[in-house]
Amino acid sequence: MHQSANLLSPAATPTRPYDHGAGRGRPDGATAPPPFKLGYGALAFLLLAANLRPALTSVGPLLDAIRTSLGLSGVAAGLLATLPLLVFAGFAALARLGDVLGIERMLAACLILTASGILVRSAGSTVALFAGTAILATGIGVANVLVPSLIKRDYPHQVGAMTTAYVMVMSLAGAAATGLATPLAHHLAGGWRSSLAIWAAFAVLALVCWLPQARNRHEPPTASRPEDGADAQPVWRSLLAWQVTLFMGLQFLIYYVTIGWMPLYLADHGDTPAQAGWLLTLYQVLAFGAGFVAPALLRRGRDRRALAVLASLVTTLAMLGMLLAPELAAPWLAILGLSFGVTFILAFALVGMRARDHRRAATLSTMSQATAYLIAATGPVAFGWLHDLGRGWIVPMLCLIAVTIVQAAVGFGAGRAGQI
Repeated sequence: MHQSANLLSPAATPTRPYDHGAGRGRPDGATAPPPFKLGYGALAFLLLAANLRPALTSVGPLLDAIRTSLGLSGVAAGLLATLPLLVFAGFAALARLGDVLGIERMLAACLILTASGILVRSAGSTVALFAGTAILATGIGVANVLVPSLIKRDYPHQVGAMTTAYVMVMSLAGAAATGLATPLAHHLAGGWRSSLAIWAAFAVLALVCWLPQARNRHEPPTASRPEDGADAQPVWRSLLAWQVTLFMGLQFLIYYVTIGWMPLYLADHGDTPAQAGWLLTLYQVLAFGAGFVAPALLRRGRDRRALAVLASLVTTLAMLGMLLAPELAAPWLAILGLSFGVTFILAFALVGMRARDHRRAATLSTMSQATAYLIAATGPVAFGWLHDLGRGWIVPMLCLIAVTIVQAAVGFGAGRAGQI
């Protein structure tokens, strides 16, 4: 193993147990995780992770200006918002090229695609807008699939902690891009085009920092694969794999419905657009804040059933509160943000925790994310259809509450101890 390829370079080989004779072992005889130190690879990885949301989250605040400038219809604007999710689902399988090129090199290619797509999207035409969105979404989507495998391979003893760091950095960068989008459009020549284009520089910076990692192949594509016998059993035939996949997809669906429809729901119940915006900011900030407690929750044994079910039922409670007492939207959205923060981190952590090795993690990540984003893409559309069908909010909100209950049931299966 190339030591420089490790995300957090351990002081010794990552899989080496503590020396029990030296008094550093655990009293129960189990293998204890080795000590580690923060290395260059970890910093480069986190900078890469910070580029997996800004290109997407910077669009929403500028959507009205984009529509006015390009004359987009409401349908076209809706497609622009849904296109990344469809690309995530459709191109997730490209992550398998990591077996040929190496994960580090594939992630470098993802950063190139992201930066290129951002620049194309900012060219100023409708065709460029959609083509650039598809290109950058391909880079981000493939990187999303590769990251759990990289964490499982290079940081097997702290999958939960490293996943939490990755999700928190990604979420914080995404929230920052949302807040900066409009001010940048006002102060930069070029308006919304420049506001979107500036994130290409951020992706190029991450690429430059990641290149030393990309020069190191962690293992050659012809290396022996001791798990070949286990790999003969397709992941898609595993019940546990489908439970992990559905848990990820349902919590994604709830998130995208909340982000897409909650402003209109709040406006219909007396909030101004500015108030609705601040409430959604509160929701996202508290989702980020949940990351500070997630590592401690994820370290509690191998069984995550209680955590998955409890977090999902808290989401149920918050959604029920939004339906019955919308005037108390602030506390309900605060609770919803905290519960989503936990389920979001747990969904990604389960990919590494339930996979036997990094190759199985890559396969499970491909399956779970391709399916999950497809499920998520249907959420906002189905919610809107139910809103029109029921001529109000009761029917779609009740259906969303039902989804949270199904999420709890699926989470009970996904959280059980076991590996694929």
